[in-house]
Amino acid sequence: MNDEVDVLLNNPYIETLAFFSVAVVALIVFLAIFELVTKYKDWEEIKNGNLSVAMATGGKIFGICNLFRFAILNNDSVLHSLIWAGYGFVLLLVAYFIFEFLTPYFKIDEQIQKDNRAVGFLSMIISISMSYVIGASVT
Repeated sequence: MNDEVDVLLNNPYIETLAFFSVAVVALIVFLAIFELVTKYKDWEEIKNGNLSVAMATGGKIFGICNLFRFAILNNDSVLHSLIWAGYGFVLLLVAYFIFEFLTPYFKIDEQIQKDNRAVGFLSMIISISMSYVIGASVT
């Protein structure tokens, strides 16, 4: 069975489809986890036109996908890529909590929910930037 899977994954089209499928499923799971830790409903706020939430969520999506990019480039199997991307996601989540902790003057989630675009933009940039830092260390 493993030999058959290895033969399939040696086909670049099948391998790309495998990486794509795993990344999409993981992106959905990771976004659901982010939704649980924020105090607002991401997709409801975006539906209502909250640009700050859209920027913060867009930064998370970019950050997660960027972690997968690094994980795929630096690993030779779908499983190892998923492990490294998952580890990177945990670090990205830690960065989110550090960002919240380091701003004692206001609550990040509250400001993003109130459509404070400066905070939404900063949140997006932190997610993107940290994904590059984390991704650079993926082996």
